[in-house]
Amino acid sequence: MKALLGGKGAGLAEMTRAGLPVPPGFTITTEACREYFAAGGVLAPDLLAEVDAAIADLEARTGKRFGDPANPLLVSVRSGAPISMPGMMDTILNLGLNDAVADGLARLTGDARFAYDAYRRFIQMFANVVLGLEHARFEAIIEDEKRRRGVETDPELPAEAWQAVIREFLALVEKETKRPFPTEPREQLVLAIRAVFDSWNNLRAIVYRKLHKIPDTLGTAVNVQMMVFGNMGDTSGTGVAFTRNPSTGENVLYGEFLLNAQGEDVVAGIRTPQPIAALREVMPEVYAEFERIARRLEAHYRDMQDIEFTIEKGKLYLLQTRNGKRTARAAVKIAVDMVKEGLIDEREALRRITPEMIDQLLHRRIDPNAPRTVLARGLPASPGAATGIVVFDADEAEARGKRGEAVILVRPETTPDDIHGLAVAQGVITSRGGMTSHAAVVARGMGKPAIVGAEGLKIDLEAETFRAGDVVVKKGDVISMDGATGEILLGAVALVEPEPDPEFETLLGWADRFRRLGVRANADTPEDAARARAFGAQGIGLCRTEHMFMAADRLPAVREMILAETPEERAAALEKIRPMQEEDFYGIFKAMAPYPVTVRLLDPPLHEFLPKYEELLLEVDRLARDPQADPARLQEKQAFLRKVRALKEENPMLGLRGCRLGILYPEVYAMQAEAIFRAAFRLRQEGVPANVEIMIPLVGHANELARLREVVDAAYRKVAEAFGAEMPYLVGTMIEVPRAALTADEIGRVADFFSFGTNDLTQTTLGVSRDDAEGKFLHVYVEEKILPDNPFVTLDTGGVGKLVEMGLRLGREANERLKVGVCGEHGGDARSIRFFHGAGLDYVSASPYRVPLARLAAAQAAIEAEDAAREEKVAGAGSSGM
Repeated sequence: MKALLGGKGAGLAEMTRAGLPVPPGFTITTEACREYFAAGGVLAPDLLAEVDAAIADLEARTGKRFGDPANPLLVSVRSGAPISMPGMMDTILNLGLNDAVADGLARLTGDARFAYDAYRRFIQMFANVVLGLEHARFEAIIEDEKRRRGVETDPELPAEAWQAVIREFLALVEKETKRPFPTEPREQLVLAIRAVFDSWNNLRAIVYRKLHKIPDTLGTAVNVQMMVFGNMGDTSGTGVAFTRNPSTGENVLYGEFLLNAQGEDVVAGIRTPQPIAALREVMPEVYAEFERIARRLEAHYRDMQDIEFTIEKGKLYLLQTRNGKRTARAAVKIAVDMVKEGLIDEREALRRITPEMIDQLLHRRIDPNAPRTVLARGLPASPGAATGIVVFDADEAEARGKRGEAVILVRPETTPDDIHGLAVAQGVITSRGGMTSHAAVVARGMGKPAIVGAEGLKIDLEAETFRAGDVVVKKGDVISMDGATGEILLGAVALVEPEPDPEFETLLGWADRFRRLGVRANADTPEDAARARAFGAQGIGLCRTEHMFMAADRLPAVREMILAETPEERAAALEKIRPMQEEDFYGIFKAMAPYPVTVRLLDPPLHEFLPKYEELLLEVDRLARDPQADPARLQEKQAFLRKVRALKEENPMLGLRGCRLGILYPEVYAMQAEAIFRAAFRLRQEGVPANVEIMIPLVGHANELARLREVVDAAYRKVAEAFGAEMPYLVGTMIEVPRAALTADEIGRVADFFSFGTNDLTQTTLGVSRDDAEGKFLHVYVEEKILPDNPFVTLDTGGVGKLVEMGLRLGREANERLKVGVCGEHGGDARSIRFFHGAGLDYVSASPYRVPLARLAAAQAAIEAEDAAREEKVAGAGSSGM
């Protein structure tokens, strides 16, 4: 009943029913919270009547009375959301105290110090949570009292000291609120209930929900319990313990306790707690009982438990149990261990690991205990963490990186020209761009951290500095970055290395048994292919050949090809490139054999391989003004400028690229196809089963694919004849414009496979440029809930998803053997993978470091689908009277 009672309330009810030692109390439901907000922050009269009845029942059960100095009932008022949000909402302890009740409690217990300590705690918490006064103002009064009495810790203050503190507390409240502190217990309770409801919408709770994608509509329950006291001397105490180590997953009790303390003392850091194991020495019987209960709770909930407890004069009470938060490493170990222990099965183990945990395990991260100074924040485009010196130029990044220096490349944006700098940098930061910008995609493929769209950085490339608020960071200064949170940090911050354990491989092995979707990788080099295979990839779904063109030793030949005036000149330049491409493909096919490798022929517009037009124009202008300039060099640069001007486009993304390039310059695609087939035949001669799939990009009409398939088939015949052998191969296309999806039946008659390029399909369907949108307005759309998610991160199933489903259905109607996958960034997003599984695709393809995530997400999608089908079958059988 977590949805109604909240996690804490449901746990307390279940423990009470099981006969465990839980202080009596009652829960006000999340439904009441939602009604409270709907009524504009007013508690309904019928709810207040129920609260009065519940208090009367609690008085009858305990023999104590609210506000009675002779035998007072004191209660705690705690929040409890349906989904655990530790520390995000408010709690009030010792409610029901006033001057008379505090005096009565002192007489009743014979411990005046305890009574007045409890009273000052109540005033402090109530004033902070309900009345909105700063906690620090009350702590300052306590510190003054300790100085006056020459003591260092709170427990050293005697009763009369706490009475003096209480007087100052009450005076402070009256001064700041212009009214006396509320003394009537029922009024205190009503105000506390309202405050706990209101804490659902405090800033930290809102931020936490946004980070963890918890709906704002759930609301919180309120738990009202009889107080038990851990601050009644050395036979009392309080603590928090986990049934297993939440950092490592080790199967040992883990936690802390304090003698003679209340719960907030443990989390406030005022006193240093002792490890839970020390309780065995201090109170052996209590420890033994706690250990038995902890194991019983874990067996009951079949998960690691986070337990809050109080010991009052040697008697143990449980205040809460919930599934404990844990690190990714611990989560995997606990899940695998619990399968071995028979507590859960493999399906349940796979359900419990989130894809984000897999990401954490494969990347370095910032030490959570390290101090940090945040300079700015951007979009967390690629997980991991790095520390290095700031460099603003890719050439300098490469030079410094090769000298062994750790560098972080900071740019307004990156282009394919920067690939050499990215390759050696520890990470990349851009002030523009989005989650699927060049920097983001390339960094993810390399497994490097990336932060993009950090608009708070004002980058001055000429001065080689960036400004973040009042801080100016110069080239050579050290910064750190957290690609998981998007935080840019000043100076060197301690990092934690990834440590996947044997349990990690065990878990992914289980995932492979359950999933239906194949998992491939996007990889452009033999090194990427080998890394992807080590992570469990079953092939390459996207090998982008343009990255091969950008290497420094190839760029002159590529530019010679672009500048060629005749087909013969172009063919001569291409012949210089072909052997280099052949070696690339040879290495990739070899690393991935016998799995398939989908090679995308050249996609970007040719101008991307040339210098920027504006920079070249300035260079020509400088040469023209320089009387000492070499005329031949000026003439060469002017010719170069004319070619760049001729290729310059207003909107290159929708211009001369992809298959359009192949149709205008078929010799380019012919050269690439020959290089692919020559590499494959060479490997086959060596006994290595190369598995070739050739992808034609940006097809929008079946005639485009038919024309270029002829080019590929002709290249195959030429190479097969030269080798005197035959081999199977596939030719297909990337579906990345809406027309391709709408006419997939026509294209499917020509294609052997489809691969949905959801990055561009999202851009062309939504009519937005992803870099501009993510940098300018998409974050507002998501924050304002105009869009549920960034569509470049999680697939827009209502729009782009319909085109995927339509393209799949039409394509398979025309060609029942059609193989269909996805190679956009969505292939590494868990929620998108769930959609692709349901749509019936054959595989997803993701960057190498996201392959384990995709394996897990594909398994979870299969398990969810099986569970849903089973439930539907049971429901159907029930409704039919079976």
